[in-house]
Amino acid sequence: MDAVLQDLRYAWRSLRRQPAFALLAIGTLALGIGANAAIFSAVNAVLLRPLDYHRPDRIVALTTQWQKTGRCGTVSAPDFHDWNDATSSFAAMAYYTYNLDFETSVNVDGVADYGAVVLVTPEFFDVFGVDALVGRRIARTASPGDAPVAVISHELWLRRFGGASGVIGHTVTFGQRAVTVIGVMPPGFGFPGSTDIWYFPSATGETASRSAHNYRVVARLKDGVAVPQAQAELSALAARLSAAYPASNEGKGAAVVPLREQLVGDTRPTLYLLFGAVGLVLLIACANVANLLLARATGRTSELAVRAALGAGRARIVMQLMTESLLLAVVSAVAGLALAEWGVSAFVALAPAGLPLAAEIGVDGRVLAFTLAASAGASLLFGVLPAIHASRVDLNGSLRQGGRGAAAGGGGARFRGVLVVAEVALAVALVVGAALLVRSFVALGRVELGYASDRVLVVKTTVPARDEASARRATMTYAALIPTLGAIPGVTSVAGIRGLPATATHSNGGYWLEGGPGPEVAGVQAPQAVFTVVTPNYFRTMTIPVSRGRDFSDRDQDDAPLVAIVNEALARQAFPGIDPIGRQIMCGLDTPRFMTIVGVVGNVREYDPSTAPLPELYMPYRQHPSFGTALTLVARTGGEPMTLANAFRDAIRTADPDVPVRATTMTETLSASVATPRFRTLLVGTFAALALALAIFGVYGVMAYAVSRRTAEIGVRMAMGAASGDILRLVMGQGLRLALSGIAIGCALAYALAQLLRGMLFAVAPADPVVFVAVPLALILTAAAATAIPALRASRVDPMQALRAD
Repeated sequence: MDAVLQDLRYAWRSLRRQPAFALLAIGTLALGIGANAAIFSAVNAVLLRPLDYHRPDRIVALTTQWQKTGRCGTVSAPDFHDWNDATSSFAAMAYYTYNLDFETSVNVDGVADYGAVVLVTPEFFDVFGVDALVGRRIARTASPGDAPVAVISHELWLRRFGGASGVIGHTVTFGQRAVTVIGVMPPGFGFPGSTDIWYFPSATGETASRSAHNYRVVARLKDGVAVPQAQAELSALAARLSAAYPASNEGKGAAVVPLREQLVGDTRPTLYLLFGAVGLVLLIACANVANLLLARATGRTSELAVRAALGAGRARIVMQLMTESLLLAVVSAVAGLALAEWGVSAFVALAPAGLPLAAEIGVDGRVLAFTLAASAGASLLFGVLPAIHASRVDLNGSLRQGGRGAAAGGGGARFRGVLVVAEVALAVALVVGAALLVRSFVALGRVELGYASDRVLVVKTTVPARDEASARRATMTYAALIPTLGAIPGVTSVAGIRGLPATATHSNGGYWLEGGPGPEVAGVQAPQAVFTVVTPNYFRTMTIPVSRGRDFSDRDQDDAPLVAIVNEALARQAFPGIDPIGRQIMCGLDTPRFMTIVGVVGNVREYDPSTAPLPELYMPYRQHPSFGTALTLVARTGGEPMTLANAFRDAIRTADPDVPVRATTMTETLSASVATPRFRTLLVGTFAALALALAIFGVYGVMAYAVSRRTAEIGVRMAMGAASGDILRLVMGQGLRLALSGIAIGCALAYALAQLLRGMLFAVAPADPVVFVAVPLALILTAAAATAIPALRASRVDPMQALRAD
């Protein structure tokens, strides 16, 4: 212990004597450690930390699984009840309704706003093992005629009720449905997503069709039951249901998935990619610091020789040098944690809205432990080899030549060269990956969307409606409101849509043609299409061309013949070589009645720019009132769209104060649809730039050090007749050989790593020739520039001064 304390004191004094070296090494390591800690905090919150529920490892999601495709999805009510009644693996099972756009109009004391409302069965809270903070949970009632009840989130309780205990018994209205508040959930509980209200409509019926997959299911496993055991039981039951109900359940299985797996979804590859990228940055930082330490140790050869002459063994010298490395790592870890706090804030601010558990990302005990482990590992990576190399002291040569001869030995130079090659290789791999993502994102931004997103105001609205009659009244509200909004100065045209492009709010399902097999024919898979409900003038507002037929008009009301418009993709799929105008089509949106096709419009990328246009069926909102009560209004404007947001808000609330309003632009909506690839590209690009800077600094540092150690040799060469150009070629040749070796190895490594990015790329191949030519060429030019500085310095050496100094 005395030796350790002595080494620590000596290491501290040694670093204080060389503040420039200490600050450079600490800064380099802090960047690598801080970036790793920040990304690990996200990995920890999303992938590692237990969910904040009672025994979360026992909670699973149950989904329908289509055996032909392997796709998993929602569950029908009859299937849910069979699963609940005929299985013994689950302690509790519940269903709930949820989609990504599950906000609706919530009215509290006459003030309307958007709120996230979820229908749940009473066992829902048993699954999560959560009890009410105030009041009680929903309990299954034996009286179907009882009024519907609800529990609210702690956040809504504070926001709209000021945390008053009198909230119990209060009435809240949404969608013209009044519910009685019976409880408040504890802070932090909001599943699914950030729910404001959970309600159970005691008197309502369920969708009785086994083909209507309207519900999501969660369950709690019984003690002692593992996921494979529950999966086997549920799969056997699904097979029996498939045999008993072939018309609806043929080919349908069931899947048991841990809840975390369902929540994480497609986020896991992105987090692993970012974690791998910052890991490479840390390795490059370690190689850089190892080079600094090796250069520093070489300059301390005389000091180490004296210590050896006084009796210090090789192990004692290694211990001293490793103590200095560990001290550097610990100080760097402290600085890295400060950077990590900032990095976490930046990460959460830049993260796409759908990132699960984003609110829980932060620096906790596990992140602290990871940071300490990373710093300890880094100290070994950058410290052990320089320490071992420096401990090989030649006493006679070092003491006789003051360390200069030993320092110039080839072993240290070769090791520094290997480190530079490794730095450049890792940087090339990271830069190639970043370049592929950038190329992919650029291609994503250039794709033809099928509509114009510029100068379009987007206003989300919901007219409260509970039944068919109130839904029809809601469509009449929109019919009167849209002309009023169109008269606002600066507005070119206004329309409404249920299922705005670049959002996840679309309906889809099968469609059938007159004269072909209908929905009653078992075993025939109906072709699939996107179902979109719009108002007249929508295609003009969004500049979607009507290639044949006509647009919808105000005459297309509920008492008029049913009509529809199809896009080019559906026309080609359903009517190859035939004019679809006048043909009959039926879909599973709301009513099994045939509609006459009156128009064909251009294709639109409805979900996001990376998803190719799908067959799409448009229907007029007045003929489908249940889907015309929550329309997103789109208005093409003559100037900046958001300048008209307040005018729209005032006009809508004047028409109906119960209608909540949320305004944005189509440009922002489209930007949100590509938030994940943009986030991925931005962070990986940032890490690649940092890695490149560190690698080029490593090339420069090694060549600058080599020139300083070879000043006498260069003087001799010039005294023997070598020209400045010869010296320039000599030094640059040495630096470029190192860089080219690293680039060659890095390209091979990049090719292997690029295959892992295949699923994240759009319109770009993992072996994209442009990237694999441009990146090495750019690295060669950058390395040449870094090498040119010490090479020019070497070519200007005065031979007389160099020889006299030696």
